[in-house]
Amino acid sequence: MNHFLIAPVVLPALVGPFIIMVVRHHLDLMRIFSLASTVLLVAISLVLAAQASSGEIQVYELGNWSAPFGIVLVLDRLSAMMVLLTSVLALVVNLYVIGSGWDKRGANFHALFQFQLMGIIGAFLTGDAFNLFVFFEVLLIASYGLMIHSGGTRRFQAGVQYVVYNLLGSTLFLFALGTLYAVTGTLNMADLAVRVAEIPAQDSALLRVGAVMLLLVFAIKAAVIPLHFWLPASYANAPLPIAALFAIMTKVGAYAILRMYTLVFGPDLALTEGLAGAWLMPAALITLMIGAIGVLGSYRMGRLVAFGAITSMGTLLTSIALFTPEGVTAALYYTVHSTLAAAFLFLVADLVTERQGIEITAQPVMPQSGLIAVLFFTGAIALAGMPPISGFLGKLLVLDAAREHDLVWWIWGTILIGSLVTILGMARAGSLLFWKSHSITETEVDPAEDHDSDAHDETAPTEHAAALPFVACFALLTGLVALTIFAGPASHYAEATAAQLFAPEAYIRAVLGEVTP
Repeated sequence: MNHFLIAPVVLPALVGPFIIMVVRHHLDLMRIFSLASTVLLVAISLVLAAQASSGEIQVYELGNWSAPFGIVLVLDRLSAMMVLLTSVLALVVNLYVIGSGWDKRGANFHALFQFQLMGIIGAFLTGDAFNLFVFFEVLLIASYGLMIHSGGTRRFQAGVQYVVYNLLGSTLFLFALGTLYAVTGTLNMADLAVRVAEIPAQDSALLRVGAVMLLLVFAIKAAVIPLHFWLPASYANAPLPIAALFAIMTKVGAYAILRMYTLVFGPDLALTEGLAGAWLMPAALITLMIGAIGVLGSYRMGRLVAFGAITSMGTLLTSIALFTPEGVTAALYYTVHSTLAAAFLFLVADLVTERQGIEITAQPVMPQSGLIAVLFFTGAIALAGMPPISGFLGKLLVLDAAREHDLVWWIWGTILIGSLVTILGMARAGSLLFWKSHSITETEVDPAEDHDSDAHDETAPTEHAAALPFVACFALLTGLVALTIFAGPASHYAEATAAQLFAPEAYIRAVLGEVTP
């Protein structure tokens, strides 16, 4: 048993309480321990990704209790990829937060940050549906604390809405788990797959109810129409560096859909055939269009990028809803791109907001305007999926995967029109922020103009020339460029991951130690 497998969960689980109990009054020490933990997490994730790349599925049995009776963590290509993506994003966001001073605008930021990582990574590694719920709750609690970090009325209202909506999702999750347990007598994912396959079609009504409830829960986490209402306000009003970390949270919902509906409720399973794809595909296409329209109509920086993230999720879930190896391959490649692109643009939006407020209006030229304009332009074309950044390649993979689908023309048209509308919205925002600003002087700005009280914090630094925030932005940009240059190896890894997902026998055998019927 590889004890290294539990390290990404245990490390933040230990560092978080240590920061609270030992160094909470020393900002520099909190930063040192938080940053060191995140760097170590990246190193651990790289080792695990290298181990998973061979195709071997590793299982860690907590307390040496074998499945399905004990709690297990499972490492395969998909979970390794998501853990590595999370740890890299966390390191970049941590650097940005430290460099911009966001961590000193409220209490316990770094401890909550570690608990958030514990919840996200645990969700990716767990092999048990109930513990997936547990890790969902861990990341929900930590994310609420991070959302309202530094305070503000608007931020608190959005945080309450976020918590209420996700608690409703958690309640539905418990109902779904209870239903599945009543039918199958287990919640271990591998054991569920075996028992669900043995249930006669005529006795599957209650099982289908549980499967539908699970899909609704994961759709809430992934912000799918009509269950997306929490995301625009939550992400737009959260501290934007935190929203950059939250870019991976919607992917937890997409990951859960992939995991459960290829392993337990596979597309070839007669009693749940077409259950996910029939509803998910039209919902994903509508999500994509609503997100694009939201980008076009946004008048605040946070909402602009939040709706861009919704558009990306619509594209990603469209690819997942195909439920074919080609569709999942495209979805996995696009997952990496969309996470990096959304996080990158959230950080750039924070650079803009710190200099001239949350409104997208023409104002006098901000400090470092030229550099930030280049970053915004690059982030805009990345999030919209325009060439030459990796999003263009990801969308090509999605379009190619949909060629044989019955709704191919709807899929192609929605993705292409959505990209056009998104880039128009980004171009409108960019022209107001960086082009028209050159024609405005300080004297033309009304000093009595009423600005939102939550746009800035009183503790915000007045010096905008810190280099570390730009280092973090360029690190994410480098990741997007690398994903473009190495699109071949990345797509090959995604293809191998998709093949592993659609051949779940190896996963089940690794967890249960037996060959499936």
